[in-house]
Amino acid sequence: MDALPVTNKALGEPESTQNQLLETGAAVAQNFEPVKRICAHLNAFHAYAHEPKRDAVEANHYCAHLNDEVRQCILYDSPTLPARIIGIEYMITPRLYDTLGAEEQKLWHSHVFEVKSGMLIMPRPTGVPEAAWEVAENKEMEEVVQLYGKVYHLWQTDRGDKLPLGEPQLMTSYTAADQMPDFEKKIEDRDRRFGSDFRRKKEVRQYIEEPKIHENADATWAKGGHSHK
Repeated sequence: MDALPVTNKALGEPESTQNQLLETGAAVAQNFEPVKRICAHLNAFHAYAHEPKRDAVEANHYCAHLNDEVRQCILYDSPTLPARIIGIEYMITPRLYDTLGAEEQKLWHSHVFEVKSGMLIMPRPTGVPEAAWEVAENKEMEEVVQLYGKVYHLWQTDRGDKLPLGEPQLMTSYTAADQMPDFEKKIEDRDRRFGSDFRRKKEVRQYIEEPKIHENADATWAKGGHSHK
């Protein structure tokens, strides 16, 4: 009996049994070493750098360490199948950020508000106690709060595109709650799906020190006068 096809809801087409068998065979025979380096799943929201008032885009980041100063993340629109790759993000240390030219620095964003507001989460695996996971998540946040990110989205799912159309779009993070339309509603909806609570995250992360953000980072919001508080 053939395996039931996985339906790609975005495209309205099922995945064929043949493709499923090919995937299974490849997984057994081939070396997926780069992908196996992924060690963290993070969830947050991005804004279009040149259209910041456009609706926020939720992104599931699957990240690996390239080295001690560089992380590279594959971004998906969902944590479950079928999931579309919608973009990529690189994260670097302040030391590397300081080596970049001024115009390049403007393409990068900080993670301070994401961490301190509870917007950024590391979704808890099923069966892991909340208290134990919170310790691990906070350790991750202690590192991420220091990093600068550069992110491009390749698939504009928010406007209903059925394929990754057009040029890559530079995205950015939020530095204040009032920059994201319906901030609390969107975060609460995400939290319900992941069994999380951004208000609780905000409270337990108060001890995390806020680094000084470089003046060229978060360029999208520079003229708006927003702070990260």
